[in-house]
Amino acid sequence: MLSYVFIIGGFFLLSAAWRVLFRSQQNHELAITGPYARLRHPQYTAFIMIMLGFLFQWPTLPTLGMFPILVWVYVRLARREEKETLRAFGERYACYAAKMPRFFPRLWGNRLSQKPIAGGENTIDKKCTVGSRNFSDHLVFHSHSETGSGGKL
Repeated sequence: MLSYVFIIGGFFLLSAAWRVLFRSQQNHELAITGPYARLRHPQYTAFIMIMLGFLFQWPTLPTLGMFPILVWVYVRLARREEKETLRAFGERYACYAAKMPRFFPRLWGNRLSQKPIAGGENTIDKKCTVGSRNFSDHLVFHSHSETGSGGKL
């Protein structure tokens, strides 16, 4: 049944995203590995998948009415967290956000290219352009500050 694919897939995605996010918060780093190497908000995508699966199982007026409201709330929350993360990580997050889709992964070739550098930090191998600004190769995704949302992105 399609609903189970969304529900079970959503829980797997949520679990994978939270492991990466927890590790990143502990190290005060930007989460860019695992599901975060494909999209900026895998945890919210997972919640939406789970809700959609349950909506397929129990399509009632209350669930039909609440689904778009909850999606709207998650979109607003994601945008607020992006602003907080941009303040905490600056150009490093701007570069990541410019390359990475917010909720739905690209199905071909736009994954972040990562390789370890000294100190075990992550880097991006490609140039990043945000607006009219070019960022050099090897942008390091590491910070000693933490956002109010815990640097979730």
